[in-house]
Amino acid sequence: MTYPSRGAVHNAVTVHRARRTLRWMTDQPREKDRPWVMRTYAGHSSAQESNALYRRNLAKGQTGLSVAFDLPTQTGYDPDHPLAHGEVGKVGVPVAHLGDMRRLFEGIPLAEMNTSMTINATAMWLLALYQVVAEEQGSTSLPGRGGFEAPPLRSSAPQPPGSSAPQPPGSSAPQPPGSSAPQPPGLAGTTQNDIVKEYLSRGTYAFPPEHSLRLTADLIAYTVRHLPKWNPINICSYHLQEAGATPVQELAFALCTAIAVLDTVRDSGQVAEDDFPAVVGRMSFFVNAGVRFVEETCKMRAFVRLWDAITRERYGVQDEKLRRFRYGVQVNSLGLTEAQPENNVQRIVLEMLGVTLSKNARARAVQLPAWNEALGLPRPWDQQWSLRMQQVLAVESDLLEYDDIFEGSTVVEARVAELVTGAEEEMDRIQAMGGVIAAVESGYLKQALVSAHSVRRARIESGQDKVVGVNCYESTEPSPLTADMDTAIQTADPEAEQAARLSLTRWRQQRDQGRVDRALARLAQEAKSEANLMEATLEAARAGASTGEWAGTLREVFGEYRAPTGVSGAAGVSTASALRQGQDGAGSTHAAGAQLAVVRRQVEQTGRELGGRLRLLVGKPGLDGHSNGAEQVAVRARDAGFEVVYQGIRSTPEQIVAAAVAEDVHCVGVSILSGSHMELVPAVLDGLAAEGLDVPVIVGGIIPAVDATRLRDLGVAAVFTPKDFGLTDIMAGIVAAIRTANGLPKLSDG
Repeated sequence: MTYPSRGAVHNAVTVHRARRTLRWMTDQPREKDRPWVMRTYAGHSSAQESNALYRRNLAKGQTGLSVAFDLPTQTGYDPDHPLAHGEVGKVGVPVAHLGDMRRLFEGIPLAEMNTSMTINATAMWLLALYQVVAEEQGSTSLPGRGGFEAPPLRSSAPQPPGSSAPQPPGSSAPQPPGSSAPQPPGLAGTTQNDIVKEYLSRGTYAFPPEHSLRLTADLIAYTVRHLPKWNPINICSYHLQEAGATPVQELAFALCTAIAVLDTVRDSGQVAEDDFPAVVGRMSFFVNAGVRFVEETCKMRAFVRLWDAITRERYGVQDEKLRRFRYGVQVNSLGLTEAQPENNVQRIVLEMLGVTLSKNARARAVQLPAWNEALGLPRPWDQQWSLRMQQVLAVESDLLEYDDIFEGSTVVEARVAELVTGAEEEMDRIQAMGGVIAAVESGYLKQALVSAHSVRRARIESGQDKVVGVNCYESTEPSPLTADMDTAIQTADPEAEQAARLSLTRWRQQRDQGRVDRALARLAQEAKSEANLMEATLEAARAGASTGEWAGTLREVFGEYRAPTGVSGAAGVSTASALRQGQDGAGSTHAAGAQLAVVRRQVEQTGRELGGRLRLLVGKPGLDGHSNGAEQVAVRARDAGFEVVYQGIRSTPEQIVAAAVAEDVHCVGVSILSGSHMELVPAVLDGLAAEGLDVPVIVGGIIPAVDATRLRDLGVAAVFTPKDFGLTDIMAGIVAAIRTANGLPKLSDG
């Protein structure tokens, strides 16, 4: 072999360096991909307050809206319903009628917006209100009118006579276009509309699964025909992860939900076979991303691969664009901590990387939580901080200049393959049960989530999973961010509920009640048939019906439903498999088991002294459906030897008191995460006192320190917040509260 001379090598290197320098001097900046839609999940107190917040956020560079509705709106109750007490305007904006929707988007041109609405049980109703407001704004001239040719929606029942009676003028009363008003097909946005996960995690369902799925399918069929730019559904794996799902469960449960929805739409006959691929193409997803961002990246690539196979093989979709896995994301809130909450900033950034790094599996829309969500309601400044995180990544970094940086990685490919195999096995198991609805009704899915969450909690408590500031590196300097807790979080308007009630009263006084009655009669009649309910819902919205009236009409036809709690059959820490997670944590696992054994002996001894097994009532008052914490308390209490009374979500204080009396419990535990603790807990205390039941009451939830002090002053025995992550410690606290209330001496820890 002939080698070049040293001089030749030197000359070549010199030329190479010169060329490289020239490229550096003359290369144009790389062209960037278009960034994702940037949103902030927002809404509180009232339509006016939320409108002002939206307009400020848009002025700061937010490129889409994400509407948070309050719990009465999400579950189909008006502000004056007993179950709505304490919940109005707390976790989102109250929208009780068309007037509220008008005020919510006043001065915001819906023709130019991309609006995401986190709404499920009442999705059809909220989209109807949104569409009518868009019509009133003149959005019907948007481009893109029409869509594919499809068969008519399911035939409607005969319309009651006089239902199109004119609406009297008046700025506060409904002034809709006529019933034949053109639809605004250019509207862009998303309704979440995934009811299945509501039975498993969020708890904002209103109707039984079968009827809820019908509403979902009706909405999809309507939008694909009339609002072709609208995403009619977000299949939500986000809330599954919040409820404890593993990556495999998150993949499998979400994709089985998508199959159930598509099968329902296909079998309804509302869409022609040739046009069904367009329905598949409008399916979208809403996912979660935890701090294990490498695994989260692999999970998203697994989603892409599995969805492509399902849409091609099960539904015969040939167009690659219609098979795309389209998703938005809010990164994980479950892992945000009350202890050292400043650490949540870097957690959020790392979680964002999991859904943005891989170009071939990148989110189309991102919304980030705020650093202080474990403390209370974020302020506008906190939301701005989260928005700026997105903007810095998209604008300042070079992320959007490159193709997928993970292509060819054997490490990533191996983990993706593992996730795909595991998800396919779990999907086969669910489909063999009869599909996702059967798996919901049997309790299989809920029990699996509660068990998985129990394992996760046990690993954190034992120290096997490290959480900075919680179970390691706990020493900290005082944080200036939380020095003044009175100003570190947003306070919901205490007058919001009363204002919403007064607004609803005025609305009812000014509307044409006869027209409302006729519209609701049509809705009820068509609900008993196979008609698509969107047209009847639009008529009710234009007539001026309220959220509670729309949902109440359907409740009378469809009935009520209580989802399985998943507690009775869930595996807790006393189950060997729950803690057999490898030898690295063997020592800490043994210590956790020993601690539980001590508490179990304390429960047994106290029960003997009081003449029977200790009974604990775990109650969820109000409309707060986030039951994960309550379920974990119930499971650990069972493991500790308590007899647990847990009836699930959505109880009134009166029902909780009645259950405490009927079950003759030794302690009442109340779980509230919606901010309604200062209204609902005193009602429970007053009810117990009226019944002469002198038992300790403990409260858990996202409760600011000042409110915790007030609750203890009112007679609450103990208050637990997210910083109290040790469930076994909480059990010991419950035993201590029972002993104190009954005049028994304190027990030793041995």
